Amino acid sequence: MAARRTPSHTPAQQQDGPSADGLPPTAWAVLGLLSFPGERTGYELKKWADASLRFFYWSPAISQIYAELRRLEALGYATSRRSGPEEPRTKRSYAITEEGRAALAAWADDGRDAGPAVLKHPLLLRVWLGHLTAPEQLRALVAEHIARTEGELKEVRDALARAGGAAAWSHPEVALRWSERRLEAEVELAEAMLVDLDALGTPGAPSTPSTPGTPSTPGTPGTPSTPGTPGTPGTPGTPGTPGTPGVPGVPGAPGAPAGAAPSGLPAPRRPRQRGGDAPTPG
Repeated sequence: MAARRTPSHTPAQQQDGPSADGLPPTAWAVLGLLSFPGERTGYELKKWADASLRFFYWSPAISQIYAELRRLEALGYATSRRSGPEEPRTKRSYAITEEGRAALAAWADDGRDAGPAVLKHPLLLRVWLGHLTAPEQLRALVAEHIARTEGELKEVRDALARAGGAAAWSHPEVALRWSERRLEAEVELAEAMLVDLDALGTPGAPSTPSTPGTPSTPGTPGTPSTPGTPGTPGTPGTPGTPGTPGVPGVPGAPGAPAGAAPSGLPAPRRPRQRGGDAPTPG
């Protein structure tokens, strides 16, 4: 028979899904609360989770804590006992077993990547949708977030004061100091976000942003211009009417034959031939 292969785990599965032992991270966190000295009831575990785990991981509901305690007890990782009659109110206290401590140490010492931090910031989701929110309401939400964060910061500092540098709480103290610095940064980031919101300008009607990523429709190419109609050649000018030829002048009277006397002078007399008159031709 072929060997059964163990599926690999992605970082998200390591963080949110069951581990190789079939336990979710919630169960390991509750078992981790039991790994410190002393016995604790489910209510006391809830209070401690609110004063430590809440600042860097999550705060489980009381019903989740009791459900995980029952699971751990069934696996032999935890044990419980009921209070005696001397207690004014019956309660059940839980403690980690040696088997549970060994299993928890193996899980905590796992060399696999713990996975990326998961950030779910409700305020940032509202700011992201700020174009649908009145500007004054958005600023009020940020101001409330700052006040709440400053309250959490005070709780962390109170928890650090209670830890008092005891050796048993040295590693939780490191986590709390990280939480203190994170909350300080959160306040600064929120205050900077108020400045960014103020820089958006005078509050007005929220404008709907254009759909991201939609490429603009290319412009319709212009209709090519129709070539102009060639101009009609000009009508050739009508040639001018030739001038009417002048009336030819009346020719002058033919000049007098040579020898004629000028007008008004008596004609010269013809010389007489000697020897008588010339015979008249017959």
